[in-house]
Amino acid sequence: MTHSALPRSIDVSGGTSAGPRVLIVRLSAVGDCLQTMPLACAVRDHWPQAHITWVVEKGAAPLVEACDAIDRVIVLPKRFATSPKTLVWLRRELRRECFDLALDPQGLTKSGIVAWLSGAARRIGFARPAAREINPWLQTELVASRNAHRVQRYLELLGPLGIKRPSVRFGLSVPSAPEEKASALANRLELQRGFVVLNPGAGWDSKRWPIERYADVARHLSSHGIASLVTWGGEQEREWAESIVAQSHGAAMLAPPTSLLELAAILRRARLFVGSDTGPLHLAAAVGTRCVALFGASSAAACGPYGEGNTCLQETFDESPARKRANADNWAMRQISAEAVCTACERALDDGGNVQMAPFAA
Repeated sequence: MTHSALPRSIDVSGGTSAGPRVLIVRLSAVGDCLQTMPLACAVRDHWPQAHITWVVEKGAAPLVEACDAIDRVIVLPKRFATSPKTLVWLRRELRRECFDLALDPQGLTKSGIVAWLSGAARRIGFARPAAREINPWLQTELVASRNAHRVQRYLELLGPLGIKRPSVRFGLSVPSAPEEKASALANRLELQRGFVVLNPGAGWDSKRWPIERYADVARHLSSHGIASLVTWGGEQEREWAESIVAQSHGAAMLAPPTSLLELAAILRRARLFVGSDTGPLHLAAAVGTRCVALFGASSAAACGPYGEGNTCLQETFDESPARKRANADNWAMRQISAEAVCTACERALDDGGNVQMAPFAA
């Protein structure tokens, strides 16, 4: 392994614990990790003195490190399960913690291996079909999921621990540096009256909403005196964002490059988020920003942004196995019209656009 791919461990609390030692295994992706944070927060709220460790892959690690429920984060490279050296290191690190229990909301072989390597006497995961591959064989207790939405499904893992119907919070604390960058951006003249974030990114091609329709939405919002900020991550998304800005004829502004925490700070200041089922959507929901979420190749009932005031638009559901492949057809997303999104934006802004933001947690 190269030095940059080595696993690492971060103590994000510095405190001591007299409560149970709990392991959470949610390795990826950004949106799924965000929707797992209420599970961690529910454990913290139930056992304030617990020591909670989260094992995660590199991509979502900055957000997990910013969750106030977590004491320690173990960050693994993406293909850690194929590296005997990494697995030996991981087993040693986990066994040092002497975990009382492990929670595995991911339900895959690789997450089950992490839970099993921990040596925790209680390893709680899902029964099939919520869990896949050999994961159920690696757990000591299985929960039959009855909830459709992932946030509520993940919280079901707490049932065997006697934690029933916990309140939902995400516990994200944005540091001062990302907050300052977001403040400088929001104070630009074009955005001072408030702005809507448009995010064209999508993890699967089948989740992409047409670029020209984002531009249509930007022009419509501009006609009502509302600016649009187009966010992006990576070169491909930057090209899409630049195309939206160009086609908006001055109605939209290109966001600067951002880290995940900088994006969180920007989203917290937005009046509304518009985008498909991807990490930034769930990040917006986690920081309390209203969302107009577009669904076609995933289920809005299962994956919608969690919280009050959000709108999910889904005309049809593409359940074909091919939807996860590169260059998959986004036919289901194309069933959502620009007019429907504009109407949803108007309703969301009329209903909640003037609500004051909660202060940032440092």
